[in-house]
Amino acid sequence: MQRTAPRDQALQTPRAAGLAGILFALLFAAAIVLIRLGIPQGADGVTAQGFTDSAHRSAVRAALALVPFAGIFFLWFIGVVRAHLGDAEDKFLATVFLGSGLVFTATMFGAAAAAGALLATAHPAGTTPALPTWDFGRHFAYTLMIGYSMRMAAVFTGSLSVLGHRLGILPRWLTLLGFLTALTLLFVAPGVAWSELVFPAWSLVLSAYLLVVSGRARPGAVAAP
Repeated sequence: MQRTAPRDQALQTPRAAGLAGILFALLFAAAIVLIRLGIPQGADGVTAQGFTDSAHRSAVRAALALVPFAGIFFLWFIGVVRAHLGDAEDKFLATVFLGSGLVFTATMFGAAAAAGALLATAHPAGTTPALPTWDFGRHFAYTLMIGYSMRMAAVFTGSLSVLGHRLGILPRWLTLLGFLTALTLLFVAPGVAWSELVFPAWSLVLSAYLLVVSGRARPGAVAAP
């Protein structure tokens, strides 16, 4: 009896992807909530008076501290998923999947940098930033996060769902959930506040599924003749 290393690797990879995806989903969702609370959008964000509140500024600082770690876990998630797909992956879809994931990470970091710049414009003592600066920084951060980052997340979600369906590694219900998430991010997120949370929610469901599947398959693949 001999242990089959390649097969063990194939079973361990989804577990690593699941753990990375769960950590990313939790950190990214927390960052979105904190940014929404710290930098209001729409009618609540017309003036910058509320930004002098220490609670708002602390929320933005906490979000900025979480974003880099969310990006690290997301890149790890991409890497282990691609390793699991291996040579069986469709080259076209795999390229779209990888490219959209990298652009999403870059725009997410850009939105965080814009929020950090907006935070730095206020005097440490708590003076209100000038209204033109406030408007520019607020719109720039939300444009990067919702207009670009979430649409790249939609492409990422859709391409991964198609790959998972074609290779038979994702069930039909999870594939449909991925398509619904992609449509929401493409067409609903720009106009409906908080709807961008569907992306970390989908990542959490997908990662939990990978963990469950890897846990079921692991005991039966200890040895092979």
